[in-house]
Formats: sequence, C-alpha cells, structure tokens
Amino acid sequence: MTSIRILGTGSYVPPRVLSNQDLEAMGLETSDEWIVKRTGIRERRIADPGMCSSDMGHLASKKALAAAGLSPDDLDLIVVATATPDTCCPAAANWLQAHLGASRAFSFDITAACSGFVFALDVASQYIKAGTCRTVLVVAAETMTRTLDWTERSSCILWGDGAGAAILSAGGSGPELLSTHIHTDGASGSDLLLPGGGSKTTPISHESVDRGLHFLRLINADQTFRVAVRRFLEAIREGTGANNVEPGDIDWFIPHQANLRMFVNMAKSLDVPMERFYVTIDRYGNMSSASCAVSLAEAVEDGSIRPGQLVCMPVFGGGLTWGCAMIRF
Repeated sequence: MTSIRILGTGSYVPPRVLSNQDLEAMGLETSDEWIVKRTGIRERRIADPGMCSSDMGHLASKKALAAAGLSPDDLDLIVVATATPDTCCPAAANWLQAHLGASRAFSFDITAACSGFVFALDVASQYIKAGTCRTVLVVAAETMTRTLDWTERSSCILWGDGAGAAILSAGGSGPELLSTHIHTDGASGSDLLLPGGGSKTTPISHESVDRGLHFLRLINADQTFRVAVRRFLEAIREGTGANNVEPGDIDWFIPHQANLRMFVNMAKSLDVPMERFYVTIDRYGNMSSASCAVSLAEAVEDGSIRPGQLVCMPVFGGGLTWGCAMIRF
C-alpha cells in the first residue's frame, strides 16, 4: 500500500493579542488567575476585521508549500476543515483555491468542529490511497472570535483565531502519516451548538439575533469535560493499538488544545509525563480545528519534533466528534 507522507507544514496566527487582563479591562467578571486555573489560557489571537478564515489559511498554506518545495500548481486537491467559513457558499476551500491560484486543484470544506484537522487528514488520505490524487493540501482555519457573545464569561474566554496547513503526498520521503481514526456521536451534538446561519435558523431575523442564536453556546461544560477526556483516551489507545505501540512509546502528544486540565488528566491516566504534551493553549486559546494544526506546524518549526519520533494527535470536538492521527517523523 502507498505510504502517505507529510511534505511540509505551516501556520498563521493573527498579530493582535487579547490577554486575560484585557478581558478584565473590558468589564468581564473574570480574572487572569480564574481563567488560567480553569483552562490554562493566558492570551489568545484575534483576526483583524477584514481577515477571513481563507485569508489565514492562505498564509499558512504558503508556508507549507514553501516547506514542501512545491507550488500551487502541484496541488490536486484542497481540503479545508472549518466551522467558520468565509461564506456559506462558496466554501472556504474555494476562496483559498482562488487566493493560491491553484487552478488544477478541486476543493471543498469539511465540518467536524474541533476535530476537523484530523478528519481532513483522513479524507485526504482516502483520496491518495484510492489513487485519485497525489498531492493534497489540508488546511484547518478558524475565526472563532466572531461567533462569541463577549458578555458570556464561560465561553468567550476560551476561543482564538488561526490556521494551520499540511501537504500530503503519495510516497516519497518525510514524515509518514501512519493512520487516522475518526468517530462521531450525533445524538450528543447539541452540547456545543451554533444554530444561527444553518437551515434551522434562517433567514436571519431580529428574533434570532435577540435570542442569541448566532453565538456559539457550550452546554453543560462539566459533563463535556468528562466526555472529552474519555474520548481523547479512547482515541489515543485506538491509534497506538492500530500501530502496535504503547502510549509510553509516544514521543509527542499534540492534542486539540481544549483545556490544560484535560492534558493533566490524560497524562495521569496514560502514565506518561506532561512534558510529552505539546502545549499552545496558553498563548492561543482554543482555535477549534486549527489548534492541533498550528501546534503541529510550530512543533516542527521550533525543532521540538526530531527525526524518528512518534507523534499522536488526539482530537475532540462538537458534533460530537473525536479521533486521532499517528505520525512517524
């Protein structure tokens, strides 16, 4: 079977920083100590008003293409994972294709909330395995801060904006995508909900705006926390089992950056040191699907990941969705 290689990665986060102290200054009833203790977040990035998800994806993609030594003309397919596309139609992937000038590639979006990057890796790998495509650009890009009610403390402190990208190819050298594993539980999908804009809440009306239906809502956060930890652990064990390794053999865990306390619980359950968890949530908050994509690109760029090391990327998100990707560098 054809091996699937990662030829290059790239990331982009907006320059504007919103710190916990800034949230305090906005009049939100919170504090840096309260946020850090409960989430591990100290600051997050905010996209400028004129910047959309595809714009951030474009900047991340250019870095990934440069790292791979490729041009947009080399791409056969562009898959964008996002819950915050530029428009409902066209897809964010179509806008990105136009930004890049990748005229040979066909493109589409997938929506799997915070698990989107791993879902997109899985989709891309299927096209490569089938022989339909040879070179695929996978992007996760989110402008989460435009979905928030900035008066709702429990939710608005969590989220940030950014994008990450990876180039996948059939065969060759470079890190190998060993396996991907994805799951959903649609019956629990209302636990993280953004109803506005979908067919359940259109057209937009004064009533839908007044009812706050266009804001992201996190329902029953404590229960979601427990479910997320359980699904993270299931995904890790599925990935390690499929590759005949143990959690202790993993050199780096690069999870969806949801909550630092989740990582502590996971490390304890797996009996692995916290130092093996690559953490960006303190600087960027929760960037939904983009979080592990950005983290992967940064871990490559800063030299944390070395040749031969084994990486596990577990994810969990609304929908509910979860899974993991296993990569050998």
